[in-house]
Amino acid sequence: MRRRGKVRDVYSVGEDLLIIATDRISAFDVVLPNPIPNKGFVLTALSLFWFELLGDVVKNHLISTRASEYPSQLDPYRDQLEGRSMLVVKTDVFPIECVARGYISGSGWKEYRKTGEVCGIRLPEGLTESDRLPEPLFTPSTKEETGHDINISEKEVANRIGEDATRRLKDLTLTIYSKAADYALENGIIIADTKFEFGTKDGEIILIDEVLTPDSSRFWPKDSYGPGRPQQSFDKQYVRDYLEGLDWDKTPPGPELPREIIERTSEKYLEAFKLLTGRDLEVWIANRGMGNAG
Repeated sequence: MRRRGKVRDVYSVGEDLLIIATDRISAFDVVLPNPIPNKGFVLTALSLFWFELLGDVVKNHLISTRASEYPSQLDPYRDQLEGRSMLVVKTDVFPIECVARGYISGSGWKEYRKTGEVCGIRLPEGLTESDRLPEPLFTPSTKEETGHDINISEKEVANRIGEDATRRLKDLTLTIYSKAADYALENGIIIADTKFEFGTKDGEIILIDEVLTPDSSRFWPKDSYGPGRPQQSFDKQYVRDYLEGLDWDKTPPGPELPREIIERTSEKYLEAFKLLTGRDLEVWIANRGMGNAG
């Protein structure tokens, strides 16, 4: 194994990588004991959907999501890999999380309340929580192995990877976000913010990792949106809200989740997938020849 993350496991397979999206869920940087059914399928299928939709904007690292096309050494694990894995090319990864924000929320909202800025960018006075920004922002952050990523300025990014690379990553981030956000809005979802990762292969910048999923983005239902307050979301907010009501110090081990919280969280992931793709997950996966969810 090359790396075990909170949700995904990454293996080296010859010159390539195998990324497996599990059903694990984390909150407050702690992996919880209960998996969320179908979560790994949603993360994989949504990434594939976006890779295809954005293919005219940027190349990506995907080789295949069909286990039948993987190297023969993976054949014994085919049933485990179907529908929740991606075979991808290895790249030289930029040590930066490329965040795009179209709305003020999360860590950006906290920073704005303190300084009037986000990642060194001065914002208009008087914004309220969840307000739409005048234009999308490039607000990069560090990649931390443990704990939360740290927001940094565009200048700090340039100090780390160079001005030309920073400019190219910023342009790609905002272009991808704008296209995806416009598409999602037409289908009932506001993408408030999202993070991308990029790497280089043979000197070309390509999009890597998962893309525009509920784990890497803040998805809000369009029909219930209203600025000036926190929003409903299509991710693990039900889990966070439940945990906030417990007498738990947010250190391992995480508490067991009730059945209704697990089921409701799974339903939100599946609902986001259906709104964006227009199909139920099982039907979409079957049509792609990627095995069966469930």
